[in-house]
Amino acid sequence: MSEARLADLTEDALLDGRVRLRQPRQGLRAGLDAVLLAAGIPARPGETVLEGGCGTGAAFLCLLARVPELRVVAVERDAGLAELARHNATLNGHEGRVTVLTGDIADPALRQALPRLHHAFANPPYWPSGTEPPATLRADATHAGPGPSLAHWAAALAAPLRHRGSVTLVLPAARFAEGAAALGQAGCGEIGLFPLWPRAGQAARRVLLRARRGGRGPDRMEGGLVLHEGQGWTEAADALLRGGAELKWD
Repeated sequence: MSEARLADLTEDALLDGRVRLRQPRQGLRAGLDAVLLAAGIPARPGETVLEGGCGTGAAFLCLLARVPELRVVAVERDAGLAELARHNATLNGHEGRVTVLTGDIADPALRQALPRLHHAFANPPYWPSGTEPPATLRADATHAGPGPSLAHWAAALAAPLRHRGSVTLVLPAARFAEGAAALGQAGCGEIGLFPLWPRAGQAARRVLLRARRGGRGPDRMEGGLVLHEGQGWTEAADALLRGGAELKWD
């Protein structure tokens, strides 16, 4: 990566320094959603996972920090971000374990090139319309615009999965019903809804959704996670955000 490009980046730390992340100074910036998404994926050593819309790689890097001997296939349509995700994989010592493809997650040709997978996950664009933020990269991350719908995202993530492979999404709470419907249409069942409460007694702003391809069991409302108490994180949230622990579903 050129010195000029590096000058436009910051280097940040996730999981209390276990992950180094170079990302643009302006526009798309990794945050809480990526770390919590990674914590909620039930991957095990030796498995292969897919991330759709990986950006700079924050989520898959957090997952690799927790799960050894994992292989990652990531898809990112922005060529600059895809290059940066590859760079971050090398920066964190994961060369050979990460493949970042440049393309659209809903492209049938790209889908056919994917291997059979154990798990898939994404932080898809939040809203199909509305006022976009000024930075283009940030707008691409938060507004679906003319790109793939949430149903397209779910179908693309589920298609390469093995039977009972998992799909995990992080979404605004207001879109959980749409997300659950999209997962069902993609042939996934046993949908779990995991609320992320800002504080005890406050309405959730974000949720995790997880489903199994071909799952036939009942859907579940999980207990969720309270993020803040007092002036800091709750003990449970700190274990995820700094300690890199796995988020346990009931």
